[in-house]
Amino acid sequence: MPTYILLSQLTDEGAETIKLRPARIQEVNKELEQLGAKVVAQFATLGAYDFVNVVEAPDNETIFRISVEMGSRGSVRITSMPAVPIDDFIGLLS
Repeated sequence: MPTYILLSQLTDEGAETIKLRPARIQEVNKELEQLGAKVVAQFATLGAYDFVNVVEAPDNETIFRISVEMGSRGSVRITSMPAVPIDDFIGLLS
């Protein structure tokens, strides 16, 4: 299944929600699964993004749907990127 990187920035509303209910993060992961993606790894980060998620999804359309659904709630902005394993990338170039 294709791999994607989701870079998340919390809005003020999202930061307040996480502060009051940190377990909300895991609830969102379950929602991602209901939308068709599997969270492979998740990291809280410092800097421009608050979270980095590595997810698997069947196709770009699934990631589009997730980005729109999550973004429409007003608590997070998501930057989505397809990710290719380096060995596959080298194979494409060979």
